[in-house]
Amino acid sequence: MPDYTHPLGDAVKRARGRLDLTQSEVAEAADVDVRTVLNIENYKGNPKMEVLYPLVRTLKIDAREIFNPEMRRETPELRQLRLLIEDCSEEEAAFLIPVFQSILNALRNKNATPIE
Repeated sequence: MPDYTHPLGDAVKRARGRLDLTQSEVAEAADVDVRTVLNIENYKGNPKMEVLYPLVRTLKIDAREIFNPEMRRETPELRQLRLLIEDCSEEEAAFLIPVFQSILNALRNKNATPIE
């Protein structure tokens, strides 16, 4: 049986630290018992979906950190960009796609080595 307690506990600890929250603040925001947060962070938690879902949402944890820990962890910059994108409406995303593509093209062309 795979060990899922460590990826979950580590993800909660990282997210709580990133957001500079105490265990009590996380528990209150997610509407869970503070002992639940403590147990999860100490790899003793086996939370039900009713606890896991609000906790992950409150801490803005990418579920891949928990369920696919073998995947390469993102840099903070890529994570922040992904969260910004995921917070966009469809209309905002449609507007941002060509802007994002233009910026990427400009950055990549700027960094390209000129052929002489």
